[in-house]
Amino acid sequence: MQQSGAAGGRGCALFPLLSVLFFQGVYVVLSLEIKADAHVRGYVGEKIKLKCTFKSTSAVTDKLTIDWTYRPPSSSRTESIFHYQSFQYPSTAGTFRDRISWVGNVYKGDASISISNPTIKDNGTFSCAVKNPPDVHHNIPMTELTVTERGFGTMLSSVALLSILVFVPSAVVMVLLLVRMGRKAAGLKKRSKSGYKKSSIEVSDDTDQEEEDTCMGRLCVRCAECLDSDYEDTY
Repeated sequence: MQQSGAAGGRGCALFPLLSVLFFQGVYVVLSLEIKADAHVRGYVGEKIKLKCTFKSTSAVTDKLTIDWTYRPPSSSRTESIFHYQSFQYPSTAGTFRDRISWVGNVYKGDASISISNPTIKDNGTFSCAVKNPPDVHHNIPMTELTVTERGFGTMLSSVALLSILVFVPSAVVMVLLLVRMGRKAAGLKKRSKSGYKKSSIEVSDDTDQEEEDTCMGRLCVRCAECLDSDYEDTY
C-alpha cells in the first residue's frame, strides 16, 4: 500500500508536465504541446509573421518535422505551404509560391514563418503541426489571418500624431513668448503715458548694461583682429 502511494505520488508529480487529449473515447497523453496566435491581422503588401511555438519532452533531433497548411475561407480544401525537416522546404507552387520564409528556430521551440507581399486573397485559416519522435501526439492550433488595405484614415492618424508631438510644443512656446512680449510692451506704454521716470537704480542698471555691451563689442573686435593677424602670418 505504501509502495502504491509512493508510485501515485510520483505520477502526480509528473502529470503537470503533460497535457491530456480525449480522442475517439480514449485519453491520449500529449508529450508535445504547440501554441499559435488564434487571430492575426495584417495589411496588404506588408510582411506578416505567423507565430508558432512548441514544447517537447524529447530532445530535438533531425527527425523533427514542421508542417504548415492553409485553408481558404468557406472551404474544406487544405494546401501545404511549408515543410521543415533539418532544412526548409517552402511551397514552390500554389497561392503562396516563393512567398513563405522560415523565421523560426527549432532549438528554441520556435516554428514560425512569415508571408511576403500578402494580399486579401491570403485570408483564411493556417495550422501548424510539429512532430518530434517519439513525441508525435499533439494538438493542432489554428490561426485565422485577416489581411486588409491600410486605409487613408490609418495613415492620417499617424501623421496627425507626429504633428501633435512636433508642432504643439513649439506653438505653446511661441504663444508664451508673445504673451510675455505683449505684457512688456503694455507696461512700457503705461509708464510713458504716466510720465514715469527711471529710478537711480534702473539708470545705473542701464548704464552697466551699456558698458557691458561696449566691452563685449570691443572684445569681439579684438578677437577678430587676432584671427586676421594669425591668418596673415600663415600666408
